[in-house]
Amino acid sequence: MALKRGQVGFLFIPLFLSVLIASLVSARAEIGTHILIDARSGEVLSQKDPTRLWYPASLTKIMTAYVTFKAIREGRASLDSVVVQSKNSLSEPPSKMGFKAGTKITVDAALKIILIKSANDVAVALGEAIAGSEPAFIAMMNAEAKRLGMVDTRFVNPHGLPDNRQVTTARDMAILAQAFWRDFPEARDYYRHPGIKFGNKTLRSANREYLLRVQGANGMKTGYICNSGFNVAATATRGRRTLIAVVMGAASGLERIAHTRQLMDDGFRKRSGRFTLATLPRSGGRPPADGYCRRNPKPGAKGIMARYDLEKSKPKSSALSFTNQNRKEGSVLIPGLFTNKQAPESAESTASGDFKLPNGKTDWGLILDRSIGPRRLAFRTIPVSTGVPNGARAPSVATSEAIEIIEVPLPVPNPRRQLAAAVARAAAKAAGDGGEVQLPVATTPAPGSLFRPGTAFAVPVPSPRPGN
Repeated sequence: MALKRGQVGFLFIPLFLSVLIASLVSARAEIGTHILIDARSGEVLSQKDPTRLWYPASLTKIMTAYVTFKAIREGRASLDSVVVQSKNSLSEPPSKMGFKAGTKITVDAALKIILIKSANDVAVALGEAIAGSEPAFIAMMNAEAKRLGMVDTRFVNPHGLPDNRQVTTARDMAILAQAFWRDFPEARDYYRHPGIKFGNKTLRSANREYLLRVQGANGMKTGYICNSGFNVAATATRGRRTLIAVVMGAASGLERIAHTRQLMDDGFRKRSGRFTLATLPRSGGRPPADGYCRRNPKPGAKGIMARYDLEKSKPKSSALSFTNQNRKEGSVLIPGLFTNKQAPESAESTASGDFKLPNGKTDWGLILDRSIGPRRLAFRTIPVSTGVPNGARAPSVATSEAIEIIEVPLPVPNPRRQLAAAVARAAAKAAGDGGEVQLPVATTPAPGSLFRPGTAFAVPVPSPRPGN
């Protein structure tokens, strides 16, 4: 039967729409894997591929802290025990504190630094102090993982920097987070802080907006490497109930927080789950291929609001409930990027979904308020310093000599500083000789390198405490 021209067009409309919807869904950034559990019962309230292998990144430091708190409880160390920045620990890439070799800090300071600032060099130094060497500490980490039932986890370093041999699953990380919450309640006073103060430097936690905005947030630990995307293990308590969320493979820090907030909100409305961590079936799955972060595009402002807008469930009369709140301090997620200290946008802009400021820029402050919630708490730091109390000793299983004999070359100097210094020397020589300046050739990191050695944060070491 012949079809008229209009009929043909009509038949193609559904096909066109289906292709368009499929393309939009495939283009949307997706969370790699997640799990939400009740902290007390271990009941699984929400999950997506929870037994697929994934890279833990700095969630690794939860185990580093767990092993350390266990050593303290067993009397092998104390919060005042000495941690020494060794050459081996100093060789780690950023994020790092960059203390010079031989600098001494307490176990207490080291725990604050790794759980809030997530410094990789201090994580290694802490491991050396607790176990006597980095390999011995890694063995302790894996022994604890086995004891806790983390059947798909393997640690090869104490910080989570890129190494494809270091794998875990959302389920295993939930087991660890649950044990950390349950076994060491004293640790909660470390990871609940949004930042530390070191000398005149303020070092912000990557988890700070979750802590300051989400109802009942207790925090725990974030992580990121390219092969894992943005990870987090987080807790929240409302009433007498605590939930634990593990999110791995988010495309941005904002998506990581917004997804965790949404899991928590939905989870607190549920009373039970079909499985527990112990009975959850294992379906497995290979970890993401290298370069995961480059294949998982950031959702952007419209993508975040389409999925996580808190106003969706509110009546239209309250559509401006977020626009005029919380503007005294501004809303900050990443310094220099998600910052809003300008006037709130107009009602028309909010209603249209543009989320723009009068100057045309994206109002990230409003997006934070609408996807995570307005700030409930003010940003406050806790102090951290170098130096140890008089008479403080290293943990009983390690000595300062054991740390000092580790001979590992110091990190490669900062290539930018090398280049600047070379240019200055060439200019000085040319000025003296009257010749031309021969500029050196700048080197670039190897393809696929995540870090450029020496380019991360480093802070000057303040003078030790009086008497040290």
